[in-house]
Amino acid sequence: MALPELASQVLGRCELCGLCSENCSFLKKWGLPGDIARSVLNHESRTDPFECSLCSLCTGVCPVGVDPAGMFLAMRRESLTRSPAILRKYWRLLLYERLNSSALLSWYKPSRTSESVFFPGCALAGTRPDATWALFIELKRYMPGLGVVLDCCCRPSHDLGNTVLVEKRLQRMLERLHVQGVRQIITACPSCYSLFQVCAPKLSIRMAWEVLPGMRLAHEKAPKHKLRLHDSCALRFFPGVQAGIRDYLAESGLICEEFPDNFACTLCCGEGGAVGFLNRDMALAWGRVRKDQAGDDLVLTYCAGCTDYLRLAGIKAVHLIDFLIHPEKALAGNTSQVKSPWTYWNRLRLKFRFIREVSKPENCQ
Repeated sequence: MALPELASQVLGRCELCGLCSENCSFLKKWGLPGDIARSVLNHESRTDPFECSLCSLCTGVCPVGVDPAGMFLAMRRESLTRSPAILRKYWRLLLYERLNSSALLSWYKPSRTSESVFFPGCALAGTRPDATWALFIELKRYMPGLGVVLDCCCRPSHDLGNTVLVEKRLQRMLERLHVQGVRQIITACPSCYSLFQVCAPKLSIRMAWEVLPGMRLAHEKAPKHKLRLHDSCALRFFPGVQAGIRDYLAESGLICEEFPDNFACTLCCGEGGAVGFLNRDMALAWGRVRKDQAGDDLVLTYCAGCTDYLRLAGIKAVHLIDFLIHPEKALAGNTSQVKSPWTYWNRLRLKFRFIREVSKPENCQ
């Protein structure tokens, strides 16, 4: 949908109640969605849409169902059309995306007996290669013919508004999956999940935690602890997945307390929309709110980006996948945090491990 049409919808429905701006630094700075929409239609807008995290909290809390986030993404796309040089500010992020989808780091190994593949996502494979491997092995216990795909879903370019590039790369990826007979993607990345739900409607997309029963390791080694559960904003409008993750945690003996802002009203960790590349303080403002709510509690996430960004705010955050190999360290909040450029080495090491192990004759299906 074009920007003028989206802006007209927002202007026509926004009641300027201010509920969406209570926890959003972007709206506090630039005004309420209805006012921004009016300035867009009058060609008077000075709002910088690249300071919006695109987390859709405004949509989630709106009492009348307005979707300002869609308008802000469209504003990014129009800005990029007028000035492609905007992307220069994000060269590190786009290099990350390009490398993770390159021939060096990507790898496709479909199954001969299954239509499903494991698509871990870039961040998880780069920051937690051993845990990613452990998750794959655990999935194989319940889906013996599971294949593997290491690639990038192109979420960074999508959120920056580079529609042409995303459509080109996704079309190539989806055609390759189709030729290889893939009908279902099992991912551990909320961003990959939400993007594929929109851009790959012919595929069945599931989160790994929906497929698996509770962790055996948690029962054997970890006593019951109370944690704080942080929902990823990428799964804001997927209540079934959020409920499935909570079922998985309950089966694992991990009792989590809820934040006051959860499910459809969850707060962004700060990574969303690549705001940190443009306005770091505005990006970190999200984490400061969560820090005030969490205090010294251990915060459990199921998103690698959330885990790392919440830690920037001084929060003791741990990823759900860490419990697969180091439950004691995870409960103590002592899991390691790998940063670039070592993430690329980890991704390459994981690729070679998949090639070496999955390609063995006894593992071929």
